[in-house]
Amino acid sequence: MPALSVGCLDDVRPGALLVAMPALTDPTFAGAVVYVLDHSDTGTLGVVLGRPSEVRINDVLPGWSELAVEPGVFHVGGPCETDTALCLASWTGDVPPAAGSGLRPVAGAVHLVDLDADPEPLAGQLDGVRVFAGYAGWSSGQLATELAEGAWACVAGSPADVLTGAAGPELWRAVLRRQAGRLAVLSTAAADPSAN
Repeated sequence: MPALSVGCLDDVRPGALLVAMPALTDPTFAGAVVYVLDHSDTGTLGVVLGRPSEVRINDVLPGWSELAVEPGVFHVGGPCETDTALCLASWTGDVPPAAGSGLRPVAGAVHLVDLDADPEPLAGQLDGVRVFAGYAGWSSGQLATELAEGAWACVAGSPADVLTGAAGPELWRAVLRRQAGRLAVLSTAAADPSAN
């Protein structure tokens, strides 16, 4: 069966989702949904969604645990720099966050959070935060090649994707179900083709 052509490099932007196609057999990314944080000529950076770890946020970043969405654990953001923590939040305010708030816009209501900032002033202004250990990264040209090979579909993301409680195959299927055509049909297949 030919590779499913869905999206191109022009569709990749902060806030988009890269959804692993069944042809992608790399165990690191099989069945993955990646939220794109940054994309430029020099490469692409994102975090894998829906991969909770066993490490509780309260054990490492106690000040942020009150704002963390359930299950209150670090998520495995990807294979790069796994000792680095990235935090995403969904802003609920009617006006943009103030300078110095520790929030940097990514797309729409989604912001990167400076974990060295004081979390207390953000209480009541966020739908919640999710903390990721590590990230996924592609060097210049690498993602373009993988998209052309049909390894990824690039689809629109939403702030709810960042904070969803869905994980693994459940998240993969949920994202594909809201697409049209062949992508929606794929939502009934196994995210990992070895599971067929």
